[in-house]
Amino acid sequence: MDAEMTGATETILSPSSTAVDISPDKDCGILKEIIKEGDGIETPAHGSRVFVHYVGTLTDGTKFDSSRDRGKPFEFNLGKGNVIKSWDVGVATMKKGEVAVFTCKSEYAYGKNGNPPTIPPDATLIFEIEVIDWTGEDLSQKKDGGIIRYQITKGEGSSTPNEGAIVEVTIVGKHGDRVFEERELSYPLGEGSEFGICDGLERAIEKFRKGEKSRIELKAKYAFKEEGNSELNIPPNADIIYEVELKNFEKAKESWSLDSAEKIEQAKFFKEKGTNYFKTEKYPLALKMYKKVVSFTEFDSGFQGDLDTERKALLVVGYLNLALCHLKLQDHVEARDQCDEALKLEPSSEKGLFRRGQANLGLGEPERAKADFEAVLKLEPNNKAAANNVILCNKKIKEQEGREKKIYANMFEKFAQRDREKEEEWRRNQPDVMKTLGEWGQDEREREMTDFERENPNILMLNSTSDEFKNM
Repeated sequence: MDAEMTGATETILSPSSTAVDISPDKDCGILKEIIKEGDGIETPAHGSRVFVHYVGTLTDGTKFDSSRDRGKPFEFNLGKGNVIKSWDVGVATMKKGEVAVFTCKSEYAYGKNGNPPTIPPDATLIFEIEVIDWTGEDLSQKKDGGIIRYQITKGEGSSTPNEGAIVEVTIVGKHGDRVFEERELSYPLGEGSEFGICDGLERAIEKFRKGEKSRIELKAKYAFKEEGNSELNIPPNADIIYEVELKNFEKAKESWSLDSAEKIEQAKFFKEKGTNYFKTEKYPLALKMYKKVVSFTEFDSGFQGDLDTERKALLVVGYLNLALCHLKLQDHVEARDQCDEALKLEPSSEKGLFRRGQANLGLGEPERAKADFEAVLKLEPNNKAAANNVILCNKKIKEQEGREKKIYANMFEKFAQRDREKEEEWRRNQPDVMKTLGEWGQDEREREMTDFERENPNILMLNSTSDEFKNM
């Protein structure tokens, strides 16, 4: 960084001849000068959480901000627009431990308006930045550090695959220093479990752009969980790493892009896929397929006549099959909700009533379940399954009543016992009548003499110990 004198007092800082233009358009908007070389060859990728120290000055040398003065590094997510554009561009070129000076024109900083009161309009800014460290981008929904991406090669454009897209990927899996799998495959995104792709890796691939290559670090709960994978020799609760390249993908058709007939066709396609997964007891995958059925048929816009009739029938089937999957997965609340949706469309649906009854039983509500099963019997009196479930509901209702009686009986007994204890305590706190009255008891001689006794000292009194009269 060079300094030029203009006049008697003013100093203007300017980049040295070794500064390199790193601006995207090569318009000298961001000039970089390395002060201290960093370590290794890696630089932080898009989305990384970066930790830096910096000092910001105007071209006249006025310092307007400094993390060093605060004594605490500054952190931000690279490439997410959390900082000015020159930082997103510049820091992405830096290695760990590197110190560099960036001269940033206003269009890559705060623009025409500046950032009053410290940064004037159209100001060129100078930043000395040190990269301390960075972590990869956290792709987990809960942001718990379970799925971390380190980008190796940036992908093309901004488009990413949607659920159901056919993706072509190359994957290399490592546990420690051992490569446990290396393969190239093509599959529908969202159905990875059918192809040996674990949940966390699926989640990561959803964020890839075409041509991207990244390292994905997975915690055990997003990989092979507590079970591990004996075929791949992965022990239980093991963290693993994948190197993944998304070579190509073809987006799945979205509902909005299809006409009515095409939506019906897609709904039928996913209904069949869902049924095949259900038959093989792959309930989470079946759920995904039946959700697709609903997504293509839930809105009636554009449907008329027979197509609308077919849409409604497919939508009811979608809700009912979702309910059945949730019942298998013991998610009774969601199962009941799906039945409610089906029954709004078809109130006399025997399957809807029956499955809602099953859900209510699972939720411990036998009275509501009984009402559902009885409604089934009104529609189909010979339905043995519904009749058997009514008997089961009656039994559970009696059991509940028995438990409630016992609870109330115990509760009343506790109240009665508490009352008895209070009464006994009150009695214990009452004075001894015989002692307080003192009639012919031992305490009689300890009390103060009455006026009568003082006036008649020669009256014979009964001695309580010998039953003899004693001259007092």
